[in-house]
Amino acid sequence: MELGLGGKVAVITGGTQGIGKATAIRLAAEGARVVICARGQPLLESTAAEIRAAGGTVHAVSADVSKPEDCARIVAETLSAFGGIDILVNNAGTSATGEFESATDDVWQADFDLKLFGAIRLIRLAVAHMKARGGGRIVNLANIGAKQPGARTMPTTVTRAAGLAMTKALSKEYAPHNILVNAVCIGLIRAGQHDRRAAQRGIDTEAMYQEMGKNVPLGRVGRAEEAANVIAFLVSDAASFVTGSSVNLDGGASAVF
Repeated sequence: MELGLGGKVAVITGGTQGIGKATAIRLAAEGARVVICARGQPLLESTAAEIRAAGGTVHAVSADVSKPEDCARIVAETLSAFGGIDILVNNAGTSATGEFESATDDVWQADFDLKLFGAIRLIRLAVAHMKARGGGRIVNLANIGAKQPGARTMPTTVTRAAGLAMTKALSKEYAPHNILVNAVCIGLIRAGQHDRRAAQRGIDTEAMYQEMGKNVPLGRVGRAEEAANVIAFLVSDAASFVTGSSVNLDGGASAVF
């Protein structure tokens, strides 16, 4: 399927690991010029080198999206490098979960700053440039707990639910400008945070994923590349009539659409 991404400019936050990295690699392979953003300089450099070695075009920005000035710099460097913005993938964030009473104000504020306000600021900065180019695509990453929250999932399920509400509202506000806004709700996916947790506990990583997969109807944990495929579709010409949607990428685990 021709996705029509050749020459498009895509900004991907959290672009050096897991879903963000897989998305950057996939979009670059489709001909998009990608900007990857993350806090860790070594991973930024190695990911950018990997994309270039495969023939892709990439610009790396060391940034913390929880900081307003860093969000502004991401957009400024994107415009300087590639002259515009067509695609924004708000992927930055980890799963911060715990009991409600143990989550301090600082924990709540940090999660909102990273996952919600980071997306808010980048969207606000990017939409003017998307309008100037006749349209754009925004994909916000969430998790299935945003739709079906469980116990001891604070603050992540709350910040992610807010992200879904923002996605739906913005899809309606920006539809007249041909800016399509969608979300992907992630279930159990292989990720660096799971790998690190296994290492800390002295658990075999593959055995851990096999155990986690028992709770998924498809019988396994998903791969970052599978999430990247869905994101690539949503930002492509093939999804030109899809906006205001949230796609569950969870192997059938969620009980809600």
